[in-house]
Amino acid sequence: MAQQEAKSSIQVIERMMSLLGSLARQSAPVNLKHLATETRLHPSTAHRILSVMVENRLVDRIEPGTYRLGIRLLELGNLVKSRISVRQEALPHMQALHHELGETVNLSVRNDDEVVYIERTSDSRSMMRVVQIIGARAPLHITAVGKIFLAEDSPEQCAVYARRTGLPRYTDNTLTDPDSLARELEKIRRQGYAFDNEEAEKGVSCIGAGIFNDEGRLVAGLSVSAPSDRLNKAWAAQVRQTAQKISHAIGHQTR
Repeated sequence: MAQQEAKSSIQVIERMMSLLGSLARQSAPVNLKHLATETRLHPSTAHRILSVMVENRLVDRIEPGTYRLGIRLLELGNLVKSRISVRQEALPHMQALHHELGETVNLSVRNDDEVVYIERTSDSRSMMRVVQIIGARAPLHITAVGKIFLAEDSPEQCAVYARRTGLPRYTDNTLTDPDSLARELEKIRRQGYAFDNEEAEKGVSCIGAGIFNDEGRLVAGLSVSAPSDRLNKAWAAQVRQTAQKISHAIGHQTR
């Protein structure tokens, strides 16, 4: 008997989710007949479940027999969004990438003209002195993730950045010429990932990709750092794929 009741309860939940899915596909309020047809539910069953959802504000009844998604879903969605931590969502994916490649994985965000490192995964073998300590900062134009953030800006904004900062040199490979930087950023826009070719520190290279939120806004960057003789540029695909997984975890929908 208890097993039967549990099965019935699960079935009701499945039907409720089916109705919510149908409503989510409609840009305007939809009538009961359409919902029942699309979900293959008997109209009386659909009406009964919808009535309970209306009582709980998961669905709004616009007029008799016409429904749309309810405001309670927006409230719940905002609550979920406010509790999402990019760092918390990123960490398991960073650890998986570190395990796969065996190199240091960094998470960073933008603060004005710099990137700030907020998390990293590495092991005791790492002897790199490159800016990887949590809280450390680096100019945008010398790091892979920094270039990702610059590439998200317009060419005009990037030109302003170059004039404002003067593009200071950190190694012989640092891009200090505005035109060279602009060409590099255009390439990054096309390919979706960036390299730091010993531009921040001699002997250390990096691959970076962007992390986007539910609004499609670039909110963080993921990067893999390694001694240049160990870094394989083919890892770019794995870095970008991991960044996409993190983006998905914080609500980004790939179009």
